[in-house]
Amino acid sequence: MHKVAILTTDNLEAFFVYDRLLTAPLKSLGWESTEVSWRVKNHNWDQYDVVVVRSTWDYQAHYQEFLACLQVIDNSSAVLCNSMSLIEWNISKRYLKELEDKGIPIIPTLWADELHEQDFAAAFAKFDCDEIVIKPYVSANADGTYRLTRAAVSKQLPMIMQEYKQRSAMIQPFLTSIIEQGEYSLFYFNSQYSHAICKQPAKGDFRVQEEHGGQLTSMQPSNAMFALAEQTIEALPEDALYARVDIVSLNAELMIIEVELIEPSLYFNMDESSAAFFAKVFANKFA
Repeated sequence: MHKVAILTTDNLEAFFVYDRLLTAPLKSLGWESTEVSWRVKNHNWDQYDVVVVRSTWDYQAHYQEFLACLQVIDNSSAVLCNSMSLIEWNISKRYLKELEDKGIPIIPTLWADELHEQDFAAAFAKFDCDEIVIKPYVSANADGTYRLTRAAVSKQLPMIMQEYKQRSAMIQPFLTSIIEQGEYSLFYFNSQYSHAICKQPAKGDFRVQEEHGGQLTSMQPSNAMFALAEQTIEALPEDALYARVDIVSLNAELMIIEVELIEPSLYFNMDESSAAFFAKVFANKFA
């Protein structure tokens, strides 16, 4: 029996986690899976054939420690998935600029390696909009994400500037389509399409995560969504065991909002065949 570690964190009580749906299909293919927190000290990673990064949903506040843990795993005899180089590429949202340079349409973005007060006015002018969203370069679960109107900026500016005192920020126009239509997620396992969902925020919110009340529905992507998702997968710097391509609409044009390669929920609960498909792709990859 081969061994795979499913990398998680110490406490996931506040989250919706579906990775245990992999346990049975992996076992049927000769893989024993064990959950291990990335925070564990002096762990023997050599005992596993593969370590798959999954629900490490507190890494964003300690990402240097997280990367150090992954480096230890990468230095062991176990294979790290996704790869160390791919995770390092994906951990800062600056990767979106690289995708844009390759012709992938992304949401218009003002990049602020150091955030200044004048960046807010510049963003409203650049995007010609009444609402903006500010996000840190390194984030998960919408942590540190704010939706701001022109009027709200002056009220919240001191708090935001304090929070971003030593953080880089990306500013984007707020997309009403996320509320009206939702955000579309297409899942690929070793570059093979698996399933897709639509995520819509709760009434009065703009965050689509389940933890914030977001609602999920299974969906069949349009041809245009498939084309954009597959163009994006091909533009990645290397192959990924798993990738979640998040798509939104701006003025009827499809754009990439995220490409999640580190710890995306893969929502195995939303497609009854997806866990078995992942296990099959995984077993074939490491046969």
